Amino acid sequence: MRAVAAWSIQSQQTARRNAMIAATDLAGRRAEIDEVEAFLENLETTIPHARRTTGGHPAHG
Repeated sequence: MRAVAAWSIQSQQTARRNAMIAATDLAGRRAEIDEVEAFLENLETTIPHARRTTGGHPAHG
């Protein structure tokens, strides 16, 4: 019975660790996206003809 209890505790700790790692990674990605958006907004105000387009990138090939 102790093995089952130990397994459930270890499983919970591993899941919590994985969630914290994922949250940290996502926060870093969000910070990078925010930085790029701020740069592009600054670029648009600095260079009036610089405009972002929607719809993605053209296909290469």
